[in-house]
Amino acid sequence: MVAGCIKIELTQFYQGTTILMTDQSPRNNTDTIDTQTLQRQDNHFVHPWESMYKLGANERTIITRAEGIYVYDSDGNKLIDAPAGMWCVNVGYGRREIADAMARQAVEMPYFSPFSMGAQPSSVLAERLAALAPGDLNHVFFTTGGSTAVDSALRFLGFYNNFLERPEKKHIISRGDAYHGSTYLSASVSGKARDKEFMDMERDFIHLISSPNPSRRPDGMTVEQFGEAAVKELEDKILELGADRVAGFIAEPILASGGVVVPPPGYHKACLEVCRKHDVLYISDEVVTGFGRLGHVFSSEPVFDIVPDMITCAKGLTSGYAPLGALLISDRLLEQVKGEEDEASFSSGFTYSGHPVSCAAALANLEIMERENVLEHARDVAPYFMDQLKTLTDLPLVMEVRGVGLMASVVCGIPGKESLELDYEIGNRIDKHCQRLGLLVRPIYHMCVMSPPLIITRPQIDQMVGILRQGIGLATDDLKAEGLWG
Repeated sequence: MVAGCIKIELTQFYQGTTILMTDQSPRNNTDTIDTQTLQRQDNHFVHPWESMYKLGANERTIITRAEGIYVYDSDGNKLIDAPAGMWCVNVGYGRREIADAMARQAVEMPYFSPFSMGAQPSSVLAERLAALAPGDLNHVFFTTGGSTAVDSALRFLGFYNNFLERPEKKHIISRGDAYHGSTYLSASVSGKARDKEFMDMERDFIHLISSPNPSRRPDGMTVEQFGEAAVKELEDKILELGADRVAGFIAEPILASGGVVVPPPGYHKACLEVCRKHDVLYISDEVVTGFGRLGHVFSSEPVFDIVPDMITCAKGLTSGYAPLGALLISDRLLEQVKGEEDEASFSSGFTYSGHPVSCAAALANLEIMERENVLEHARDVAPYFMDQLKTLTDLPLVMEVRGVGLMASVVCGIPGKESLELDYEIGNRIDKHCQRLGLLVRPIYHMCVMSPPLIITRPQIDQMVGILRQGIGLATDDLKAEGLWG
């Protein structure tokens, strides 16, 4: 694996049988894998968003290997990974350069204490990200992922205003349909109501305004008018709370897990202007949109014409090969909290901040993106991707196709019938049929979310959309046969 001289041996246990796997092992070892045994073992793993009712009785698909835009399950089936893992495998699977960089770093120096020392991978990556970021966002606070990056940004808001002796300026505004993470604060600023059931959230200083989803605008209202109303709602909320009490506004450029909600043109720039007017800091959550999903390393400036005060990122930073997140902070903000010698410390951080193996993965990932013109390719195929998905609107179950770049949502439903139970039924049926046909989709209720690896080609897009068309058609047949349609 490393310069051809280090062989990595992985011992795996299936049904009590030890299998030795090396870099020379056969790529497909499904003959030795017992899917039912793995599914039983997997039921000891409490997964994210685990249904307590189904706990211990799931029969999840077991993924055993991956290459390019494809994953392979334990039964040997080849599947297009339309969600790119979890919005994150941007350069695709099987990238030996990233694996080699990680292995080399693990041998040379697998860990350092970020609380007291520096290291080459994190130092080089911090400078690289500062150079790629817009405006004066020249300092990087490394985290373990997207949730902790958002959490760190929200904690910095409090630190910043405490230092400036503005202890009342702590309120934070977010939006309906937003998803910002799973820590206490990042979950609190998330706006997906169904995710908040049975979970405690911070409510005293967190405030949600409406989702900027143009599809929900009132009848007779133009998209432009809806955008103006959405911006006005933000300003009205600031004025209601008092500008001297509002610390920040956090926004995903595209609301990803909320269903790939694309705000009206000019929305973000107008929101930033409102924030500047009232001395409210603007946090751009680019955990999903960063590193090529919209064709740029960061989408804030080139796509939405804004330079925020802070940017959070993760996912595509390493293309999912290792956990890593980052918070980029404006020089202007940091200058204001320098103070006198040893006056204040931002007392936040993680054991694995700037982890050298993760940073090595990120650097190798960025090198691949640059060398192979991945961002240019993403910008080139994105219009074709959206055009092909929009051909699905001729299907009676498809209500809307929306998206931008290489992220989209195919919204399905039965006209005149709306219920949470039916939403789940529609999404799960489409997912089941598509998987049988060779495609992984991510059903978010009744929405099929697509965010494929950025290396996807036009013929692969055709294949993906073709399978999705079949899957939606078969799901429609099911609904009609069971009397749920019409």
